[in-house]
Amino acid sequence: MTRISLGEEVADAVRDGRPLVALESTLLSHGLPPGRNLEVARRLERAVREAGAVPATIAILDGTPIAGLSPAELERVCAPDADLAKLSLRDLGPAIGLGRSGATTVAGTSALAHAAGIDVFATGGLGGVHLPTSTSWDVSADLGVLARIPMTVVCSGVKSVLDIASTLEVLETNSVPVLGYRTDQFPAFYLRSSGFPVPWRVDNASEAAAVITAHRACSGSGVLLANPIPLESEMDKTAHDLLLAEGLELLQDKDVHGKDVTPVLLEHFHTASGGASLDANEALVLSNARLAAEVAVALA
Repeated sequence: MTRISLGEEVADAVRDGRPLVALESTLLSHGLPPGRNLEVARRLERAVREAGAVPATIAILDGTPIAGLSPAELERVCAPDADLAKLSLRDLGPAIGLGRSGATTVAGTSALAHAAGIDVFATGGLGGVHLPTSTSWDVSADLGVLARIPMTVVCSGVKSVLDIASTLEVLETNSVPVLGYRTDQFPAFYLRSSGFPVPWRVDNASEAAAVITAHRACSGSGVLLANPIPLESEMDKTAHDLLLAEGLELLQDKDVHGKDVTPVLLEHFHTASGGASLDANEALVLSNARLAAEVAVALA
């Protein structure tokens, strides 16, 4: 892995063995509107610090991978005219080699975080297997990275636009433990339950840390800690299902595939829900950041 520039706070934490939590930048540059994205970015970092860990927001700027963006760099990532590429693992080499700038996805962030010595990562939702699997086996790189990198990813499951059953099967095939945090049901991002069970449940950060430590002694794969959206922030299921049906029709009409699916779908949810989905998105990612920090502290 290429050399990574560490922010001062992150470098100190790595040297001293203090708990760290990686945060992605794609959520900020591609998932939230300008203005609100910077506000959420600052709240995420503050939530991690308040829980006793050090935040490391990750991006590539002018060809340099950075773990722990400075306030000015965070503002640059969130600027309305940032025009950052969306960087998955396959895109890191081209972006670095060509001196480009981009925001990192779950896969890209996980790889850079691991190289920087960070092994806990908080995000909103994991990528997965896209529908319809009968005609196109479109599988997010997030799953392959979890299979190869010992990263603990704290998220609110996957979005309901995905083939959740197949996503869970791919995780099982790749020996990635899926833990439900205080739940027996795998969450579906805006909804607390997808209708699919989780194979294992933990009820506090200490239990999660014990499982993660034991798994690392057995396997080189990552761990998925599925944390449902807070109850008070869950979207109404009827409204959610209507928005989802409209979003799927929009994807089909516009012939949207691959990494473009999530931004288009999120934009539809944000616009058509009158901002309700934005509030839900913010609530779940903040909850995940807090939990990730608690787990990082327990691991440390």
